[in-house]
Amino acid sequence: MFVRTYGQLYQQNAHIFNDLFTDLRSYYRGRNINLLDALENFFATLFQRMFQLLNAQYELDQSYLGCVANTMDKLNPFGDVPQKFSQQLKRSFVAARTFMQGLAIGRDVILQVGKIQPCHNCRKSLMKMMYCSYCSGLPTIKPCNNYCLNVMKGCLAYQAELNSEWNKYINELIKVANRLMTSFNIEQVVDPMDVKISEAIMNLQEGSEKIRQQVFTSCGQPRFKGRRKRKADYEEYAYGNWRYQPTGNGGMARPTTAAGTNLERLVSDIVKQVEVTKDFWTLLPYTLCNHDQFAFVARNGTEGNCWNGEHQGRYPHDVVQDGIKAQAHNPEVTVDTRRHNMIVQQQILRLKLIHTKLSNAHLGLDVDWMDMADTIDDTLVDVGSGSGSGSGAGIDDDENGSGYTFHEDSTTRRYNHHHHTNPPTSTSKMPPTPVENRPRGGATSKTGSVVILMLLTAVTAWIQSSL
Repeated sequence: MFVRTYGQLYQQNAHIFNDLFTDLRSYYRGRNINLLDALENFFATLFQRMFQLLNAQYELDQSYLGCVANTMDKLNPFGDVPQKFSQQLKRSFVAARTFMQGLAIGRDVILQVGKIQPCHNCRKSLMKMMYCSYCSGLPTIKPCNNYCLNVMKGCLAYQAELNSEWNKYINELIKVANRLMTSFNIEQVVDPMDVKISEAIMNLQEGSEKIRQQVFTSCGQPRFKGRRKRKADYEEYAYGNWRYQPTGNGGMARPTTAAGTNLERLVSDIVKQVEVTKDFWTLLPYTLCNHDQFAFVARNGTEGNCWNGEHQGRYPHDVVQDGIKAQAHNPEVTVDTRRHNMIVQQQILRLKLIHTKLSNAHLGLDVDWMDMADTIDDTLVDVGSGSGSGSGAGIDDDENGSGYTFHEDSTTRRYNHHHHTNPPTSTSKMPPTPVENRPRGGATSKTGSVVILMLLTAVTAWIQSSL
């Protein structure tokens, strides 16, 4: 557009625009760049160059041009374009970058949690559930669903602690995504950039005579160059028609369909995929145990045709609730409820930090991308510096830091009705639809399956490594 409108004038000063676009790309990709400063520098440099062109008959050295730039706030040569444009651009870029960083944080949380290794007690319970039926001459029988749920809830108790912060993170991510599809749509800001800048230049051109006199008052009267041919140049720049005249599409707008622009469709697809990960950490045991290949799924009153850990028959215990504290009543896996897993605590803090940043981006506020790793490390030093006297603050001394301890006394693993009234059953919480039974179709379902596959693969590999 600038080449078509300004021709050689733009080509000779293209570096001014290229520097701005470089800063915008760098900011989006994560560099620590102040967008308002970058835009202020752009308009200040543009003002200097345009003032030179509009006053080509005068000798203007760098010192004088520096004074010209310093008059911008007072003279407002571009009208209100820089202020409005800067605010629109900033909030859209902040939202877009924070949204992308938020997705990356979610990915990193999954990868880090996938590094947690099962402890001895969990491995023993998994071995009993998966293979002890062989010793009883029942090689083809599968574990009872409720039995599987108790084992997996015990093994994944610390992961379940992520659920609350994970859901808050997902909700805030969706809020920012909705902004990107509406008021903070970055396409609606970037696409008309050329028109906005052209409008700013027109404002300067239309008020050039008044601005010249005000600059001369503030910075002094410069000397004439004494070259008559410069007058023609001056008149061309001062009175020429620089207004942008779009022809045809002119690259002014992206194709829009009933589904919205390309960006809107992309963000909408992402929203659909992240929504299905809500409650993933507490539903994970159900997702695993509802697969026929992993556990017995009762149908038509056949609950007793499964392995209950001792023999073929109905599983006698209720399914425990989610989280660490509830595992005090788990009849299958012993979990030290006094301790926390350091990896999980680190990821909870990471989710809290990105939640705050996403919330600020949603409100149109600036987001400070300080080093999250340093913040997390400093906080965990405080968390892990306790006395270790059962407060659950420090990392446990069990192998791999998994947070589990194994007690030989099997009576501590039995369900105690006196300590836990009205426990939930497997039917009290509707299990999720198995992955293979979920509706499929189009790019949306494919993207969603990638999210679920990534999560399930980490847990499946984790389970297999323990057997």
